[in-house]
Amino acid sequence: MDTKEQTATNAGWADLFAENNKYKAIALALGVLLHVTNIYIVATIMPSIVREIGGLVYYAWNTTIFVVASIIGSVVSARFLSASGPRKAYRWAILLFVAGAIISMAAPTMYVLLMARAVQGLGGGLLFALSYGMIRIIFESRLWAKAMALVSGMWGVGAFVGPFVGGIFAEYGNWRTAFAVILVIGILLLVFTEFILPAKHAAGAKTPVPVGKLLLLLLSALAVSVGSVMESLVYNLAGLLAALLLIVLLVRSERGSKVRLLPSGAYRLSSPLGMVYLVIVLLALVAAVEIFIPYFEQTIHGFTALEAGYLTVLVALGWSAVSMAFSGVNSAAVMKLALIGALLMSAGLAGVAWLSGMAYSTYVLAGLCVSLLLIGAGIGLPWPHLVVRVFSLAPPNEIELTSTSITTVQLMAMTFGAALSGLIANAGGMTHPGGVAGAINAATWLYGCFIVPPAVAATMLLTKMDVKKTAVTAQEMAEIV
Repeated sequence: MDTKEQTATNAGWADLFAENNKYKAIALALGVLLHVTNIYIVATIMPSIVREIGGLVYYAWNTTIFVVASIIGSVVSARFLSASGPRKAYRWAILLFVAGAIISMAAPTMYVLLMARAVQGLGGGLLFALSYGMIRIIFESRLWAKAMALVSGMWGVGAFVGPFVGGIFAEYGNWRTAFAVILVIGILLLVFTEFILPAKHAAGAKTPVPVGKLLLLLLSALAVSVGSVMESLVYNLAGLLAALLLIVLLVRSERGSKVRLLPSGAYRLSSPLGMVYLVIVLLALVAAVEIFIPYFEQTIHGFTALEAGYLTVLVALGWSAVSMAFSGVNSAAVMKLALIGALLMSAGLAGVAWLSGMAYSTYVLAGLCVSLLLIGAGIGLPWPHLVVRVFSLAPPNEIELTSTSITTVQLMAMTFGAALSGLIANAGGMTHPGGVAGAINAATWLYGCFIVPPAVAATMLLTKMDVKKTAVTAQEMAEIV
């Protein structure tokens, strides 16, 4: 191993937080923290929201619409970044985010809340993508994995803050005030980043926005969501079929196109880049199941809003803790880590599905905690290395697109995961017959069906993946820079 490769491999947390790096790292981490805190606040207070303003059938729509808008924000983030610079781009993202929080506080109906979630999602997608995209601008390549791990680690921090804030306000019947906390965090972040982030960066070319492809993506997610609120199984399946057809059109439109959502080779499973993207999608899909944890646990096992919120935290805690703990592992083992992660997720989902139908006991609670931690750990184990691997495999002339594509792919997976979870939960009986019996049946079906994506990933990695082809070296990273 040469000196350059060894230096890149041995880069530690002290290097990331040396001199002015620490302020920039904190700024990017806080952007993700705002986004994540909002997600967990809303997840915790959603049962209280539907009890007050109704709209249980649209429960999953809050996440679907939020994430679809986040995808739009993440895709246009590259244009914002190149045209406006990091500071101004962050400013717009935060302003949109807090505007959505203000509308949410005043929402009299579920329809108004859904509109507010769209505004918040747009700002959140910008923040999320900018935080990832600026890593390659602000830091040396040897620090990328640590910076990625730090940003991912904010899911753990936000996962503790969000349920605590949301749970307290939900238990006291004042869920609207929880959005005021998001507003305060957003204003503080705005002030901080105005002094920390650079006004400009070297890349000044404007990145085109693929409007038509975003529309196809939006319509495909909405097709699943609309089908999910229909009582007929025929309409449920029709929504899924329509979504699949729209996705096929989206993939076909990407071929040979100059304005793309993903870099060249991302759609070919025969290429290492395409295989890595597929693994990311299959693992990220499962993260959507956590949106129903507060409702199921409050309804089935009688947990308070705060208790159910902190059960939801365990997924993010497992993700963040394992992601940071294994960020220094030799990245040549990335696909082995992905295989282990997929198996952990499958085991965790099987455990939650089995325990959802059992009466509350200390053993059931302990089993739920372990199972949820396994789900999160399975995602977090390979995550930073998968992201870095995408950077190394993407064409050098598409590195700007690659930066935003990571967030886009993750959010696309979460969008369809949320839409599918809503369809499965509603078809499983969450709204009809509803109540405890409906929640138990819906939970069993939901967690059971979501074993399929990590199981497919594990099978693919065992039978088709050549680990050597996915090894990333520090030399490759240096050549990209």
